[in-house]
Amino acid sequence: MTGGEDAEAHRALIGRSMGRWRLLVGRRVLARLAIDNVAPGLEISHLDVLDAVRRAEPEGEVTVGTIADFMRIDPSRASRIVSDMVARGALRREASQADARRIIVVMTDLGKKLMREVQAVKRGVIETILADWPEDDVAAFAVLFDKFVAGMERIHQNRENAGNGER
Repeated sequence: MTGGEDAEAHRALIGRSMGRWRLLVGRRVLARLAIDNVAPGLEISHLDVLDAVRRAEPEGEVTVGTIADFMRIDPSRASRIVSDMVARGALRREASQADARRIIVVMTDLGKKLMREVQAVKRGVIETILADWPEDDVAAFAVLFDKFVAGMERIHQNRENAGNGER
């Protein structure tokens, strides 16, 4: 093979691998495994809400609207899932310290414990997959995979911005 043929073969392999990865992500394989191992009574949307709260908290107070935005779902659906997680004791609602008229969502100790356990299950899966990889390969993959995902995020953000009339 020539250099051009190698490059094309590599890109084709990436495309095929992305297709296989998309199916695994679409089936929520890691989330389902985590639920089976950690909290069999939960649904994937419950984990998504907890993860949205975890990711949004560093940016400030988290509202149901914030969760809906992170999850890209309707606020009424986010509110129903939050209510379910409040009933389960993983989240609680409280008045905002900045504006007492606003209700925020806070993760409870149980919610934090669930997130730690879910993250541990996911980390265990990654460790299992990488167990026989040379550390140099793991290091290179970590950097390259992050770079690849960042590129996908940029494309997505540019598309979102273009759809909103921004350029």
